[in-house]
Amino acid sequence: MAVSTETENILNGGEFIIRSSKTTDTFCPEDFTEEQNMIQETVEDFNASEVFPNIEKIEKQENNIAASLLEKFGDLGLLGTHMPETYGGMDMDFNTNTIIGEAVGPSGSFSVAYNAHTGIGMLPILYFGTQEQKDKYLPKLVTGEFKASYCLTEPSSGSDALSAKTSAVLSEDGSEYVLNGQKMWITNAGFADIFTIFAQVDGDKFTGFIVERETEGLTFGAEEKKLGIKGSSTRMVFMENVRIPASNLLGEIGKGHHIAFNVLNTGRFKLGASVLGGSKKVLEQSIIYANERVQFKQPISSFGAIQHKIAEMGIQNFLSESALYRTSHLINEKIKSLKENGETYSDAKLKAAEEYALECSIIKILGSEVLDYCVDEGVQIHGGMGYSEEGHIARAYRDSRINRIFEGTNEINRMVIINTILKKAMKGQLDIVTPALAVQSELQNQTTDTSLFKEPFELEKQAVHNFKKVLLMILGSAAKLAMEGKLDLKKEQELLMNMADIVIHIFSAESALLRILKIEQSGNHRIDIEVYSKLIKTVFYETSHKIYKSALDAIAGFIAEEQQEGYIQGFRKFTKYPLQNVKSNRRAIAELMIEAGEYCY
Repeated sequence: MAVSTETENILNGGEFIIRSSKTTDTFCPEDFTEEQNMIQETVEDFNASEVFPNIEKIEKQENNIAASLLEKFGDLGLLGTHMPETYGGMDMDFNTNTIIGEAVGPSGSFSVAYNAHTGIGMLPILYFGTQEQKDKYLPKLVTGEFKASYCLTEPSSGSDALSAKTSAVLSEDGSEYVLNGQKMWITNAGFADIFTIFAQVDGDKFTGFIVERETEGLTFGAEEKKLGIKGSSTRMVFMENVRIPASNLLGEIGKGHHIAFNVLNTGRFKLGASVLGGSKKVLEQSIIYANERVQFKQPISSFGAIQHKIAEMGIQNFLSESALYRTSHLINEKIKSLKENGETYSDAKLKAAEEYALECSIIKILGSEVLDYCVDEGVQIHGGMGYSEEGHIARAYRDSRINRIFEGTNEINRMVIINTILKKAMKGQLDIVTPALAVQSELQNQTTDTSLFKEPFELEKQAVHNFKKVLLMILGSAAKLAMEGKLDLKKEQELLMNMADIVIHIFSAESALLRILKIEQSGNHRIDIEVYSKLIKTVFYETSHKIYKSALDAIAGFIAEEQQEGYIQGFRKFTKYPLQNVKSNRRAIAELMIEAGEYCY
């Protein structure tokens, strides 16, 4: 047997590629408590009363409106839901904070300001600040009296963050640091009070610092003229002999990468939550327009081509939603476990996000690419109106594009996925060798393990099991050649992309299946279970073809031609899935949403 089908404990990061999850190992919207639904409604009401009526003002950044909205959000307690009560926070669990993040998503540029403030703005201080720093800054950041910003990128250092040139020199008496340099693309820079700034100490020790806005020598460029998210403040930050107390050192000298990369794990997840909210809103707007727009004496929502688009947008949202809340649950349970074992509040959150860094990258990639798909099809459904700035869909189209770039480009995140798997394997934290050898033996002996699963959704359970074997075939071969010095994975980014795509397809398909199994078992159906069945069968039919192609592309690039046929046969065996009437399935999926006037899964 290549992949374990049972697990006693919740899976560790990356373990889903070699082990199967139970339905109890996931969380989904059907599990929301009454309190969580009320919190979600509170955020939605805030959008309806404070954000949507002021969209034009936000887009033009009139009267520093984003800052005032953050303060109003803080008045509701919603800037500190992820913070300890000690600092005025509400200490809500990770799942509830995910719900809030999704609900903020449709607010466009405001969601960018919110995520920058509550994520990469506040978390460095919570995770790495001294007690004095936490006491000084966190209470005011929780209320919104202080706004936060995060300064990492420079003109010459983007994805290669550690090559930053901003310098920090300790004074002779050791009382202060002097910062010189510049940062660019800094969100919230126009109104932030507190900046986390990364600089090189002694020329090569990448280190974090806390800098207050009014510090002499700290200046700002003009607002950037951007393609989208025009309502978010984005400026350059300049430091000319900026003197800060030595006590404003954040974390340890030379350990700034721990701050930067660990905070980004949570930032990527928060982004995935927000873009899901945006995707659902775009789908809703598209359905409403398709129902209202009449051509040839009938609404365009009655046409098959439009129904295909609506259905696929719904399917992609379901995948993103299922993967998001599955990951949320993993992190939530890890936080609880770490706290029970004596970890502090901040360390538990930090270590849990670090454990699921791979999954956070998946959520960021999947969510941002689903949103891009939805806004593109949304414009198409709106036709000429979609190209007009009179409506909202054009703004959504422009706003969407940044999400594949910030918090680490999707290309970087794809490499993070595979590098994390390989590093865990090298450290003995993830055994991919044993299951890879089992797959090899299965193919050589021409055996199969088709009796592992029982109804319901037996075919889909088996398919997930087999999809993982495809990944293990490629991972095992690539790792073996790399260890033999015959393959330099650092120079094989295309191969890493292929493997990462397979990982993403597996995680999203399995997440959707777990959710539907949980719905089926609980009887908590929002819709007819038969439509869920059509949805998951469509997902697996499409996923099988996507994985097959990515697998072929991968081995064609590094496996000798005379050895490729064995791999191809294995891929065919492990991606086999019955032909589906996807036309009929998508029509059924679309019809429910068209009738409801919104995403209803």
